[in-house]
Amino acid sequence: MTQGTARRGTGTTPRRTPSFGAVGWTALAGLLLVARALGDGPVDSSTAAHARPPVPRTAPQAGADHPAARPLPPSDPVSIRIPDIGVAAELTRLGLDHRGRLRPPPASAAARAGWYADGTAPGARGAAVVTGHVDSPSGPAVFYRLGSLTRGAEIDVDREDGRTAVFTVDAVEVHAKNAFPDDRVYGPSGRPVLRLITCGGSWRSGSGYDANVVVYATLTAAE
Repeated sequence: MTQGTARRGTGTTPRRTPSFGAVGWTALAGLLLVARALGDGPVDSSTAAHARPPVPRTAPQAGADHPAARPLPPSDPVSIRIPDIGVAAELTRLGLDHRGRLRPPPASAAARAGWYADGTAPGARGAAVVTGHVDSPSGPAVFYRLGSLTRGAEIDVDREDGRTAVFTVDAVEVHAKNAFPDDRVYGPSGRPVLRLITCGGSWRSGSGYDANVVVYATLTAAE
């Protein structure tokens, strides 16, 4: 786990930086992003609904990001909307477990997404991190279609201050869980950017998904 000392919302590394590289999401109740389970031990995934989610249609892109709008003052987000994939979800605050790994939204609320509350607030200067389940024992979850987003898609984050932070997708990538690019995903940024993360790749009984889908987006407007 990488540790940082910067203040929240400054565009530098959060006080505690979550580790995304250890393992991927598993497709059932009790899963953790980059952890094996919400509890202390592994989870039997034999009963999970694991129809393969959409594969990103765009290859990893190294081109320039979209021009960024002026950063907004920090304000907690309350919901996220992604019109192209039909997402309209509440956002819940997420923290880290004792190993420094980011907890996902409750498994009982697979239709919700969550944001790393000790990091950057969406719309403020820096890299904000939002995660969500791809599926659950009962079927697709909030970020099931995340991999089908393409460059130029819009992501809207409604905030407690009444503003809406409008982001534009720069790239959609898939990273193996054992080679997750921590610095690229949640490292320091002088721009207001957003990272959406869920699991992806191949699913195997007993070990779950072997990769993560990451959407990179830049704040391009505020309403």
